[in-house]
Amino acid sequence: MTEPGRLTVAVLQATGVAGDATGNLSTVERFAQQAAARGAQLLVTPELFVSGYDPAAVAEDDGARHRERLADLARSIGVALVASTVDHEDGERFISASLFARTGRELTRYHKTHLFGAVENAYFTPGRQRPRVVPLHGVGVALGICFDVEFPEFTRTVALSGAELLCVPTAVPLRGPVGGRPAPFDTRLIPGMVVPTRALESQLFIAYANHAGPGFAGLSCLSDPYGRRIAADETSEELVVGDVSRSVLRAARRDTDYLARRV
Repeated sequence: MTEPGRLTVAVLQATGVAGDATGNLSTVERFAQQAAARGAQLLVTPELFVSGYDPAAVAEDDGARHRERLADLARSIGVALVASTVDHEDGERFISASLFARTGRELTRYHKTHLFGAVENAYFTPGRQRPRVVPLHGVGVALGICFDVEFPEFTRTVALSGAELLCVPTAVPLRGPVGGRPAPFDTRLIPGMVVPTRALESQLFIAYANHAGPGFAGLSCLSDPYGRRIAADETSEELVVGDVSRSVLRAARRDTDYLARRV
């Protein structure tokens, strides 16, 4: 029997192929089955995985049918699922993330607040609402998307709203050489350094699901409120599986209570 306040989370690292929603959904299904077999109650997948991360190419195609299929997968396999899709609403286009319960019911949907780069900003509208916190197996869960987590204010606001786990579908690409020299900003620092720092300073768990290499930074991870993480490597398709525990969260907040002591 599951301990109250403990949630086993699987973080998927794989690469969605633009234009191959059928193949991408098959990948989600395969890894969802693996996640369930390993005891996971929640699977977190990368940003725009089903459509493939190609904002200019996928912006015009509303993801409603993708969400229907993802809900079906969650229900048929019996695992909760976080997935990112395009969302058309009132004439605007958003990059969204949804949390589906194991019954297939969509518990919450969030629109990406911090759009990254010229292409995302050209084709999508920034979200205007804060993420909602919803209970899942006794754990307060909220959603962010990719660039959102790079802003400490975003993560802190989510934590102050009651989130204990922040799920972050992500598409962080590697940057190529500049003038024949390595790019001055190594994007592998985001999953390797920034994400565990956000978990530490805002005292919550972060499940960060990135696309696999070679074009992306990989290093998908589950970070805890002590800043510790378990992570994938840079290039492989794999699942990172770990526990989100309220007892660990309580201990971290006793040890260094950043949330209560801020001024």
